[in-house]
Amino acid sequence: MDSLRQTAFMLQELGWLPAMFQYAFLTNALVATCMIGPLLGALGPLVVVKRLAFFSEAVGHAALTGVAIGILLGEPATEPLVSLFCFCTLFALLLHWIKSRTSIPYDALVGVFLSFSIALGAALILYVAKKVNVHLLENVLFGSILTVKDRDLLVLAAISAAALLLIIRGSNKALLASLLPELARTRGINLRLYDYLFILMIALVTVASVKVVGAILVGALLLIPATSARLISRTGREFFWLSVLFSTVSCLLGVLLPMAGAMPVPSGAAIVIIASGGFVLALIIRTWRSFA
Repeated sequence: MDSLRQTAFMLQELGWLPAMFQYAFLTNALVATCMIGPLLGALGPLVVVKRLAFFSEAVGHAALTGVAIGILLGEPATEPLVSLFCFCTLFALLLHWIKSRTSIPYDALVGVFLSFSIALGAALILYVAKKVNVHLLENVLFGSILTVKDRDLLVLAAISAAALLLIIRGSNKALLASLLPELARTRGINLRLYDYLFILMIALVTVASVKVVGAILVGALLLIPATSARLISRTGREFFWLSVLFSTVSCLLGVLLPMAGAMPVPSGAAIVIIASGGFVLALIIRTWRSFA
């Protein structure tokens, strides 16, 4: 991490970055943004294709319960990483396991899990508030990128590396399994394996992104850039790269503009607002093409 900071300091001295990046916590925020933007953009197309937008939202909300459990078990109030990842991972895998063994509509099942996690989180917060400042939980809900530490960056880097490996090795098979499952079976693709791998990756990436975007908004960043890309893309390759572009630009502007005072809102809200602006732009381009 020190090498990344040294690079940022060098760019700041050369005038390529604003003077504010002489501070380490701002450099951490920029590094986190540069990892999260492409990562969420790369996973977004599969979220859209597999219609898992509501699922990612549920996992994000489950983070609040995971944080409350961690604090009750004695983890640091600012970094309850073990309980956070464990609860959200179990939440996602159990939800998908029940879905594969029942005929309950997926959106209804996700709604049940989402309601339970929110209710459990609300109940546990009453006990957590006695131990810590309850305002710390606002960082979980809405994100607090300026509090990102080296440990958070290392966790994010590890998850990014795992996701990148999965995307390189299996993105085409995962997409084929989502769009044409019968054809995928004839080619020997293990549909269940790819389903669980993708669900697990969505859960891990969602939890890792909570500190930057916030539990309430992280699902939106998985969905909006990919939906915008789908509106104007003509091929699967365009769909993927435009989603990465929209997500990365939204994250960078959503962090830099509030730092510069151009948007007096939290970084998580700024990121999603800018991503929504990208959706409107994509919609205009799509409408213009239809009349051209």
